[in-house]
Order: sequence, then C-alpha cells, then structure tokens
Amino acid sequence: GCGAFEGLSFARMMGLRLDFGLFLEPLGFIKVLEWIFSIFAFATCGGFQGEIALLVSCKGVENKTVAAAFAYPFRLNTVVFSAPDPMRCNGTWTDFYLVGNYASSAQFFVTLGVLAFLYCIAALVIYIGYMHVYQRNSKFPLTDLTVTVITAFLWLVSTAAWAKAVTDIKISTGGSIILEAESCKAPGTTCILESVTRMGTLNVSVMFGLLNMVLWGGNVWFVYKDTNLHNQINKTSLSS
Repeated sequence: GCGAFEGLSFARMMGLRLDFGLFLEPLGFIKVLEWIFSIFAFATCGGFQGEIALLVSCKGVENKTVAAAFAYPFRLNTVVFSAPDPMRCNGTWTDFYLVGNYASSAQFFVTLGVLAFLYCIAALVIYIGYMHVYQRNSKFPLTDLTVTVITAFLWLVSTAAWAKAVTDIKISTGGSIILEAESCKAPGTTCILESVTRMGTLNVSVMFGLLNMVLWGGNVWFVYKDTNLHNQINKTSLSS
C-alpha cells in the first residue's frame, strides 16, 4: 500500500495526467497502429527461416537429398551445399554456395521496425500521461513532427530496398542454383531442385513496410496540427 502511494505521489510530482481518450483521437489511434504494424514488419522479416533441398545423383549415389538452410539476415553467400556422401561423389563434388548478400537491406528494414516500435511506445506514454506538457512546450510537437517525417521517408527507402532484396532472394534460391553449380555439371552427376521454402512471409513483410510508410506519412498532418507552425499559419490567415 505504501509503495503504491509513493508511486502515485511521484507520478503527481512529475505532472502525470492519464487520459486514455487520446486512443480515440487520430494522433493516438494512428500511433497505436504504427506500433502494431512495426512489430509485424520486423517480425515477419527477422523471424524467417527457409531451406533449399536438391535431389542429387552422382557416382555411387542415387537420389540423395542435399539441403541448405538460410534465414535472416540473408547472407546467402554463406549458405553451403555439402557433398551427398562421404566419398564426395567419387571426388567430383565441390561444396558450393548460394549467391548474394542481402544483410544490409534486411537489417536496415528490421532495425527501422524496432526503432519505430520503441518510438511509438515513448510517444504513447507522452500522449497519454503528459499531453498537457506536450501541448505547452512547442519543442515536443516539432520534434515529433521531425521524427514522423524522417521515419515515413525511411520506411519508403527501406521497403523499396527490402522489396528488391526479396525479389533477388527468390531468384538466388531458384532453379538457377543448379545451372551455376560446377558440382552439378560434373560427368555422371544430375541435380534437381526438390523444394524451396515458400516466401510468402517475406512478401507480407514488404506489405507491412508499405503500410507503415502510409501510416507514418498520413500521421505527418495530425502531428503538424499540434505544432506552432500550424497555429502561426492559422493566426496569419485569420488576421488577414
């Protein structure tokens, strides 16, 4: 009881005034949506795990599955296909790798999602508990506006880069593997693409990136309305 009382006293000293009605206003409601969609964006990208399986026949081996796993951050050039047997197809097999390193695009996208998620939590705390301070101090709305504009732009850039990376990942994990692998060109060796993990999750991550871009872009107006820039324009138009 004493701890709870001390907590309430501290909150009052800090000027806390809880107002959950902000959730129903565009400023708070959109921030909640941004928070949710940022989670989906970085989770669908960062949580992906896939596998490629080749069916290999060579000297002394018939229809043996050779699998290679790949995942975030998609450094495909480190994903190796090892020999299907200890004899390495009678010495004709050389381990080969997938092509491409998409870590920069993937990590940019996921890092932005995580930072947006953290910023949304901080903004919601201020909106719900300290809106009176936010509206009284012009620096808070201006900072919020600056961060919102920059984040919307970064969602555009990162989503475009990530969408391109997803397309390249699909190409790199397709049938072209067999055409480029020297081991599959060895006399008496055949390689068939048996299976590749579906990449619908990565498509979904791109969609969430676009949704985040639209949300943050649309939110610029609602944040701008609370800044002194908007108030000054209104005063100028009224006086004229």
